[in-house]
Amino acid sequence: MAHPKRKISRTRRDKRRTHYKATASQIAIDPTTGEAHLYHRAHWFEGKLYYRGQVIIDNTTEEEAA
Repeated sequence: MAHPKRKISRTRRDKRRTHYKATASQIAIDPTTGEAHLYHRAHWFEGKLYYRGQVIIDNTTEEEAA
C-alpha cells in the first residue's frame, strides 16, 4: 500500500479542500400550480404528483373513496 513520505500539514490539506463549496440549489416554479420545486424533480401538490406541469399520479380519488 502506498504511504506518503512526509506528513501533509493541516494548512496544505485545507488549501486543497477550499474548492469544495456548497451551492444553492436552483428552484423552479411549476407553470400549472405555481409551486416552487427543485429542477428535474416531481412534486406533490394537493394530492397530485406533478412533473413538468403535467399530472403523473392522482391520489385525490383514492383518498376520497377511503
